[in-house]
Amino acid sequence: MTSQVSSPAEQADGAVVGEQRKAAGAKDVRRLDRVIIRFAGDSGDGMQLTGDRFTSETASFGNDLSTLPNFPAEIRAPAGTLPGVSSFQLHFADHDILTPGDAPNVLVAMNPAALKANIGDLPRGAEVIVNTDEFTKRAMQKVGYEASPLEDGSLDGYHVHPVPLTTLTVEALKEFDLTRKEAERSKNMFALGLLSWMYHRPTEGTEKFLKSKFAKKPDIAAANIAAFRAGWNFGETTEDFAVSYEVAPAATAFPPGVYRNISGNLALSYGLVAASRQADLPLYLGSYPITPASDILHELSKHKNFGVRTFQAEDEIAGIGAALGAAFGGSLAVTTTSGPGVALKSETIGLAVSLELPLLIVDIQRGGPSTGLPTKTEQADLLQAMFGRNGEAPVPVVAPRTPADCFDAALEAARIALTYRTPVFLLSDGYLANGSEPWRIPDLEELPDLRVQFAQGPNHTLDDGTEVFWPYKRDPQTLARPWAIPGTPGLEHRIGGIEKEDGTGNISYAPANHDFMVRTRQAKVDGIDVPDVEVDDPHEARTLVLGWGSTYGPITAAVRRLRRAGESIAQAHLRHLNPFPRNLGSVLERYDKVVIPEMNLGQLATLIRAKYLVDAHSYNQVNGMPFKAEQLAAALKEAIDG
Repeated sequence: MTSQVSSPAEQADGAVVGEQRKAAGAKDVRRLDRVIIRFAGDSGDGMQLTGDRFTSETASFGNDLSTLPNFPAEIRAPAGTLPGVSSFQLHFADHDILTPGDAPNVLVAMNPAALKANIGDLPRGAEVIVNTDEFTKRAMQKVGYEASPLEDGSLDGYHVHPVPLTTLTVEALKEFDLTRKEAERSKNMFALGLLSWMYHRPTEGTEKFLKSKFAKKPDIAAANIAAFRAGWNFGETTEDFAVSYEVAPAATAFPPGVYRNISGNLALSYGLVAASRQADLPLYLGSYPITPASDILHELSKHKNFGVRTFQAEDEIAGIGAALGAAFGGSLAVTTTSGPGVALKSETIGLAVSLELPLLIVDIQRGGPSTGLPTKTEQADLLQAMFGRNGEAPVPVVAPRTPADCFDAALEAARIALTYRTPVFLLSDGYLANGSEPWRIPDLEELPDLRVQFAQGPNHTLDDGTEVFWPYKRDPQTLARPWAIPGTPGLEHRIGGIEKEDGTGNISYAPANHDFMVRTRQAKVDGIDVPDVEVDDPHEARTLVLGWGSTYGPITAAVRRLRRAGESIAQAHLRHLNPFPRNLGSVLERYDKVVIPEMNLGQLATLIRAKYLVDAHSYNQVNGMPFKAEQLAAALKEAIDG
């Protein structure tokens, strides 16, 4: 995700659009409070890049925003087919928003497949911009159109703008020494220019980006910029677009500060770097590439100047093995993966539980089982994170709620791992990882102090007065064992996966000792200090909606809709899933009904029922897509009335 630093409050006071408005007086300009745009085309049409650029300019303008990239798992699906459609949805507004939006107001369809795959999501009256050049007989037949939808009346309920994007792009680039195929590749920039005019987006950042991206190919950079400007000029001069729109900066939606647009994976990466700096420890990532977690490896590999070391291993097992070795050596150790990789890492996670070393396991969840849906989102790894190891091997679990919150969640996971000497699961998902929103860059003094004290010498006195080092002598408050750096004189100790003797760390097969160690490791996790869960309940409701992870945005948007309609409903959202907040039981007891929406078949609901004996009601979805606010609002209304 390309970033853009912005201060929304300052943008509201300044010249918000600049040169682009000079000719706007020739056409109507309408003020909107929010817009949802979806760019859709072939995987090779550059829809993700187009959406990224529009998002970055929208962030720099000062709007609140939320995005939903959606693309096929295949590297290059068959051109012009429904499985090959890639889309990018952006919701931006002059006020606080929480989701990428339920239904697009505008669809940019680059070919018949993009139109057919997305038209069903549009409300009547939406605007549809169609690249007419791609609506050939063969292309339409490929996706099942017997007649052209542009001519058979099937789109009469929409405001359709037929635009020969390919032809116009090639014409705009005829002065460049490019083949037709090379020129056609810039049609996404023409579309971006048109939409930038239509919604008064800034242009300077995109032109600067293109110059940087194609710095080694200045002719290609110039051609893309020319196509971008041609799209802008087309919107300004064509009679088909008689209206442009303004969405003012969200000046009151943000606390004062410096903001930037950020994706979940980027925020998580920055959170890991910040945690290592706050802990004064080198950051080590042992990882194997897997969608949708690979971007964290890509990003952290750029930050050697912050003491970050990244190791791309030959497989998932080697990745976590190297990370655990780095933890033993005194680093803040991380391994990143998705669901299938967690299964492969399970034995080493159990070893980390036994060794009681800090290790962050970052799981960017995706649709499963097995390979499943690599580019689609799901929340179905919660029970795997809780119980997916042999024996009693408790691991704390932390889950971010929004893309920007991934930064804070990474710091929190590091705090727990370092303080309690334990592996920690950080459960994000594809929706958060690839989605983006404005993020206020925190001041340094806002970050927690994560520094740790390594063992320096003997910590136990034997009956004969001899001072020795016991590697499993615990802190009475946290039950954490000492962290001894290998090579420190006098701190030699036994290590390995066989059960340890309490205190000495020697191998022990004694039944009583094993019972004690199992219960102690569980008590350590149960005793982790986590904040109480906060409840949003302004009207003393009888129904509580409880969520975790990325369902926060859709749940909150649904709750807002219900309250505006006069309904009374309470909301709580969990960051800590193991251990649960200490006040969670008393919170649940206050409500007649508890509804838990999840993108799985009821995994949190299962845990809540088992632990608190609460008849929690599940509302589940496993279609690879996030919840829609309208859908959730209807389900919650039914729960209130039922």
